[in-house]
Parts: sequence; C-alpha cells; structure tokens
Amino acid sequence: MSTFRPNTLSTEGIHLSDDAFVVLVNTEWNASIIEKLTASCAECLTSKNIRYEILTVPGAIEIPFAINQHYRMHPTTSAYIALGCVIKGDTPHFDYVSASVTQGITTLNTSIDAPVIFGVLTVNTMEQAIERTGGIHGDKGKEAAETAIHMMLLKQAL
Repeated sequence: MSTFRPNTLSTEGIHLSDDAFVVLVNTEWNASIIEKLTASCAECLTSKNIRYEILTVPGAIEIPFAINQHYRMHPTTSAYIALGCVIKGDTPHFDYVSASVTQGITTLNTSIDAPVIFGVLTVNTMEQAIERTGGIHGDKGKEAAETAIHMMLLKQAL
C-alpha cells in the first residue's frame, strides 16, 4: 500500500502536468488586502510555471457561485483558489458571511472534480488581515497557492 505524503512546508521539487490551470477567485471588498493575497498567490503559481486566471466577484458570498459557474463551463480547470477578506464589524453580518462562504467552498470540494482552496481571511481587524499578507502570521496568499499545488498533485497521484 502506498501513502501520499507531500511535504506540506514546501513546493520544491513538485512537478505537475503541463496543462495545470488554476483560477483565482477574489473579491472587491478590502481591496488592499486582496491585492496582496492575489499577488503572492500568482507569484507562487508563476514560479512553478502554472497557468492561472483571475476572476473577481463583489464579495465573499459570491465566491462559491462564481466557482461553480466557471467549473460548469470549464470542467478541466485543475484547481480554484478563493481569496477574500471578511473583517468583523459591529453587527452579525460577519458571522453570516463567514459561515456562508465556508459552507459554499466546503460543498464545492465535495461536488466538483477540482480542489477549491480556502484563502478567505476571517479576521477581527484590518491589522490582523495585514499580519496575514506577509506579516507575522505568514503569507496566506502564497500558502493558498502551495495548498492548491499539493492538492493538484494529490489528484494527479490518485
């Protein structure tokens, strides 16, 4: 019996098929954060010669719809990366949006034949978001791309 165990800390030495193609689905809300997440995600994919395109939607709740519709039209897409930033405010809106996008992405992961990577920041403050775009809590855009690479490799291996 073989076991698939990718090195989760690095994408060094990983080789995907030449037709690997990823769609980054990002949001318009909190644009300064999204731009950083998208740039580091794209940089990681480019460094591995993985083709990608960017699809922008208004907000986080719209991400699952966009992925589902894109996949229906392009079922050979290798992976999707959802990039958003939901910042807690004074109302329960944060809870509804966070739960909705999480459930939508979870559902997609069991209903379409491409991994959907959760790169949506759900934070209390803008400072926390900044800390996750290359600050003390890492670079979640790059991490999302690395996760997509590992999941595409898993699918390729299976």
